[in-house]
Amino acid sequence: MTPRSVLILILLIGICAGGFVVWNNSSSSAPEFVWGKKGVLPGDFSRPRAITIDPQGRMFIVDFTARIQSFNRQGEFLGVSFTPPDFRNGRPSGLGITRDGNLIVADSHYHTVRIYNPAGEELFHFGGTPGDQPGQLGYVSDAVQDSEGFYYVAEFGQNDRITKFDAEGKFVACWGKNGQAPGEFARVRALALGPDGLLYAADACNHRIQVFTRTGEFVREFGKPGSAPGEFNLPYDLAFAPSGELYVVERGNQRVQKLTKDGTSLGTWGGPGRKPGQLADPWALAVDREGVVHIVDTENHRIQRVQPAGFRVQ
Repeated sequence: MTPRSVLILILLIGICAGGFVVWNNSSSSAPEFVWGKKGVLPGDFSRPRAITIDPQGRMFIVDFTARIQSFNRQGEFLGVSFTPPDFRNGRPSGLGITRDGNLIVADSHYHTVRIYNPAGEELFHFGGTPGDQPGQLGYVSDAVQDSEGFYYVAEFGQNDRITKFDAEGKFVACWGKNGQAPGEFARVRALALGPDGLLYAADACNHRIQVFTRTGEFVREFGKPGSAPGEFNLPYDLAFAPSGELYVVERGNQRVQKLTKDGTSLGTWGGPGRKPGQLADPWALAVDREGVVHIVDTENHRIQRVQPAGFRVQ
């Protein structure tokens, strides 16, 4: 049998046996590891949509069933699975980690940010009141916390803005509105705190990344619509590597881009499809402390793991 035939046979056995499908490859341009399968049993996925990694290396992933599940780096289910109190209106769409190692959940359709411990027990929440007044929230797409304890919450729909709260969830400031000018947004989808202390925002429908101080002052932007290096099509999530590179997942281009913090492209990975190394409507990513990228391949119901060397300049 050829190596390709062996690979296909292994995949078919995994699918028929009901276990999650795993794919390994040592090629620098291919995914290092692929895992996950469609389903509703513990450890399965139904359109996963957000991911984060805590200081212990545990991955937390939420899917369209509203389940937040924990896994180790090898894709093994760790036995933690929980949901927000109510999800009839919709599911969470953003996850993060607090400075203390707890889990931040953007409870999107309930205008709320919830904080859980790693066992899935809710510690507290803030927001909850829909509206456009200070302290009220629209559709909450993501939230991050800085080393001083301040939370930054991305909103779109009713509000296209970023709102800042203190460590107790009290309103501090907000900035932004719907539009295309610098400091304006069209569906701010995700946030990341950079190694330079600045706040980076994925401005999805403006196909760009915007950068702010933590007091809301506009610093710079980069990106424009397109598929060339340095261009974006629906940037949906972003994360920094420990070495300082920025990774951006593009839902529209169905790829991930590796960039400098100023927006110079250092390579891309992926493309549309169902095979390992291809993506179908990817929503999110996370970078672990070793600099390895874990990509949420949403419509393929799986996670793909990629080494930094896998990103090639076009």
